[in-house]
Amino acid sequence: MGLIAMGRVTERRRTIRIRDGVVTSRPDTLVAEEPLEIRLNGKPLAITMRTPGDDFALAAGFLVSEGVLHAGSQVRSIVYCAGAKEDGTNTYNVVDVALADGVPVPDITLERNVYTTSSCGLCGKASLDAVRTSAHFPIADTPPVRVEPALLAGLPDRLRAAQRVFDRTGGLHAAALFSPEGELLDIREDVGRHNAVDKLVGRALTDDRLPLSRSILLVSGRASFELAQKAVMAGIPVLAAVSAPSSLAVDLAAETGLTLVGFLRGNNMNVYAGDERIALRTGV
Repeated sequence: MGLIAMGRVTERRRTIRIRDGVVTSRPDTLVAEEPLEIRLNGKPLAITMRTPGDDFALAAGFLVSEGVLHAGSQVRSIVYCAGAKEDGTNTYNVVDVALADGVPVPDITLERNVYTTSSCGLCGKASLDAVRTSAHFPIADTPPVRVEPALLAGLPDRLRAAQRVFDRTGGLHAAALFSPEGELLDIREDVGRHNAVDKLVGRALTDDRLPLSRSILLVSGRASFELAQKAVMAGIPVLAAVSAPSSLAVDLAAETGLTLVGFLRGNNMNVYAGDERIALRTGV
């Protein structure tokens, strides 16, 4: 099952620039944002606003976070389907995931269908119980991982240096997987940070690398409940963010054993849960 990147990641638009009172006209490079409809066995499941590219991985990762998938063998196919423009060309904005024979299909109802945005991910997500009962890779059962604070402190700069599209647009979030030794394993960019994480997880699913039990997930913004949920569902033991976590993200981390680090800036950071994985050398 190949992963195909369709659509343009960036677009050009004319803009008026004002710099120190001087007005000029020039084209500007913007990050592309388009809707992606995710279907499951032909039935609409969700619509997300995303940056085109790695759409098959995004769909697969989304289904991991929803508890539908946990192994690549559960997927029969992922294809682009109906979504043609008036001139007959395909928009590549509709993806259908067909499950392998014997894989349970969740009950898809109008109430179950979800709409996600590029900023907030899944809105109105159910309680912590939903994640606790559907997680296929309990973090508490993963091999022990110890991370040096100095290693964590260096990851944001490495993430920023690897953001190729951000350099051209300034408008993309990024998510990256690092090993406990600091090796960059994978990085994805998207207008939505939750989409970037789904693309990482989806690639891991199709490459048979789940659970990601020896990985650090670093995100370029805040750590929301949705991102903590995605880490837990992929079996990732450490989630670090350059900005603040939400209270519900901290609650979920504490409930599931996830190590949650926020405000990772320079040599400073806050550890909100799972501090046993951080190699602290002083008492707290």
